[in-house]
Amino acid sequence: MKNVTLLKRVRQSAFGLLACTMLTVSCTDHDGPQIPAEQPASSEVVTSWLTMQLKIAQVMPASPPVTARRWAYSGVALWESLQPGLPGYQSIAPQLNGLPALPKPSGSLTYYFPASANAALAAINRVIHPGISAATLARIDSLEAANLAKYQAHQQPDVLANSVDFGKKIAAAVFEWAKTDGYDNATPYTPLSGPSYWKPTPPAFAPAILSNWGKVRTIVPNSDAGAEQGAPIPYSEDPASAYYKQVEELYTISQSLTQEQRTIATYWPDNSWHNILSQVLAIEKPGLAAAAKAFAQLGIAMSDGAISLCKGKYVYHGVRPVTYIRTVMNHPDWNTVIPTPPHPEYPSGHSVMSAAAAEVLSQIFGQNYHFTDKPYNLPAFAPRTFNSFEEAASEAAVSRVYAGIHFRKTCEVSLLHGKIVGQNVIAKLKFKP
Repeated sequence: MKNVTLLKRVRQSAFGLLACTMLTVSCTDHDGPQIPAEQPASSEVVTSWLTMQLKIAQVMPASPPVTARRWAYSGVALWESLQPGLPGYQSIAPQLNGLPALPKPSGSLTYYFPASANAALAAINRVIHPGISAATLARIDSLEAANLAKYQAHQQPDVLANSVDFGKKIAAAVFEWAKTDGYDNATPYTPLSGPSYWKPTPPAFAPAILSNWGKVRTIVPNSDAGAEQGAPIPYSEDPASAYYKQVEELYTISQSLTQEQRTIATYWPDNSWHNILSQVLAIEKPGLAAAAKAFAQLGIAMSDGAISLCKGKYVYHGVRPVTYIRTVMNHPDWNTVIPTPPHPEYPSGHSVMSAAAAEVLSQIFGQNYHFTDKPYNLPAFAPRTFNSFEEAASEAAVSRVYAGIHFRKTCEVSLLHGKIVGQNVIAKLKFKP
């Protein structure tokens, strides 16, 4: 029997409480992998790859559901490559939707699991971004090598070789699973006829996208149970109707936008919640396990929320405000603040995904966590300060009203939709036994 002592730093981030405890783990060649004493509490392997994936998102922009899917699978690869070295935690693989059994570390070998995570994140990022450039691949190689060089200062070569091999096997298995989720369903979409249904919108009048995304396999089974909020307000061209009045409200707002409203409308061009997580981790330094859990849970909640909302978009096929305002209300020159995304109006993607993200981050860091967000992809914008993650999600939702691309009621019910997805992911996904 070999006793291995691990120093685990635990930080209760929302309250700033820091405690250090000594954990003794018993290992044998048959019970589990050998773990060196120097398993760090630092979350550097998580935060360095979080920063890298944000940079990749800048140079390889995609619609928020597509980007969220990439975050989700990289988060699973991170957690599963690191978890065997985190006492008190467990694999989430058996809880995920259709994930086959993953490779396990050998009980006869010694591992340094941060090196496994480093290798896994490098490997998954090389393949999860279709059409990745040679320059971006070189950046991935560079980060992987830089992290590995740090580990070489205090780990034996055979330990690192074992660890890297394990991380690569985890990434390969997760990617094979990802390829079966239906993301590449290319069934064509034909817009429905009639004034109440979505039509291509200016300025590009592009065909609909994401029409099959609602059929993508969720990461967590039944993660949107009870989340959908039913049908939108019934379409009507009667000026006395609720539908007309919601369009009229949006149009009225657009005619007298304040500078603050215009800033909000253009501040949330994508769901930059992983950037928010990156900034919070830099402040809180919660430790390796907490950072890895946050990375994984955030991506999963946002990706499953995206699948759920896309399902609704192609159930209701809602017309966008710009179409109604230009035709029914006879304002042919009216424009939105930002281009309308090429898919139906209901529900609101930003609202659902932001609420799911806020629910996860609130559960980890606290319901009233005060933070300042410096956007990673908007250098001309000043940072914005929020009293809670929920407040930030509400601003992301109303930004779509100010931008002229969603109705207020759509955003309000979509926030509830996303909140329930987040709650389901938290409830169903157990990171500890």
